[in-house]
Amino acid sequence: MIPIKQFLNKIKFSEKFNAKDITLYYKDRFSEKLIPLKFNSVKIEDEFLITKDKSIPLHRIKEIRNKGILIWKRQ
Repeated sequence: MIPIKQFLNKIKFSEKFNAKDITLYYKDRFSEKLIPLKFNSVKIEDEFLITKDKSIPLHRIKEIRNKGILIWKRQ
């Protein structure tokens, strides 16, 4: 399995992927549910996803989907 940071960079710089079609799913630490985030609505800084109102550690990302199709999953 490709490490998450390497896979996010692949999405960011590859012509194969369109950022608006990518959805990241992270595990919320309080509800334990998977929460979707659009890739084009976050910024990657060091080991965090930065949104308008929160910072999410990359280790919380559990799945990545492209147009609803699973393309990466944490084992």
